[in-house]
Amino acid sequence: MTLPLHDPAWLERMYNNRALVPDHADYLDRWARESAAVRAAQPCVLNVPYGPGLGETLDVFPPGRGAAGAAPVLVFIHGGYWRSLDKSDHSFVAPAFTQAGFCVVVVNYALCPGTPQAPVTVPHIGRQMETALAWVWRNAESHGGDPRRITVAGHSAGGQLAAMLLTSVWPMIGADLPDGLVRNALSISGVHDLEPLMYTPFLQAALHLTEQQVLQCSPARLLEPPSGQLFCAVGGDESPEFQRQNQLMQNAWGSHCVPRSVVLPGLHHFSILDALVQPGHDLHHMALNLLRS
Repeated sequence: MTLPLHDPAWLERMYNNRALVPDHADYLDRWARESAAVRAAQPCVLNVPYGPGLGETLDVFPPGRGAAGAAPVLVFIHGGYWRSLDKSDHSFVAPAFTQAGFCVVVVNYALCPGTPQAPVTVPHIGRQMETALAWVWRNAESHGGDPRRITVAGHSAGGQLAAMLLTSVWPMIGADLPDGLVRNALSISGVHDLEPLMYTPFLQAALHLTEQQVLQCSPARLLEPPSGQLFCAVGGDESPEFQRQNQLMQNAWGSHCVPRSVVLPGLHHFSILDALVQPGHDLHHMALNLLRS
């Protein structure tokens, strides 16, 4: 399939999710309000540094009462095209999983483009996520989590980061880290081949993607990981490009590694995240299946 990568208007239509969803601001405002209420209402440990750099903090939501033994850990990575939003907008993800007996960690990262003195790139954020996951592995037990059962879920740009973490060579990142540190991943409306974004005007101004970075940071262009499973989901009301991006991972890594690659009817780029935390919804079940496997 040849993409019209040099047609800026087409790329804007395909990738500008805020333009595609006129009431997107209502979703973002509600997420922020609900997230503040969650932090006020349930036990959590906030703004824990996982590294010394800008944006290198995370929030931990321990498993609810009644959890037996060390709980599987869900690490959630927010979206925003690597250039916007914050972990504090996404605490609302936690209760549906802590109440089911899981430990939830919501991570932050520096945002592109950074500053001239301290530029931030997509590869830089990927390295931050590896540092964050190393922290989770080393510290999960003290928060009621099981470091041997870590699942990463990410939305949009976070989906790219979640998939990339399955490919990380952990013993090279830290001598104490095991192979397969990330057991499973869930990419929700993920961007798995970054090449189109290199030509999308509203993104390239902040991301400054290069051909080398596209090759380095597109999970669909990398070899399948030796272990772990990836589930991919996209909304049926998302753009054709996001639906194509969703299917890329199963095409690239095979159905043994990516057994589920689904289009969820009636959902757009923002409502799909509400489905993640809706008990009974297929997307919520996908996350539970990965956490329990």
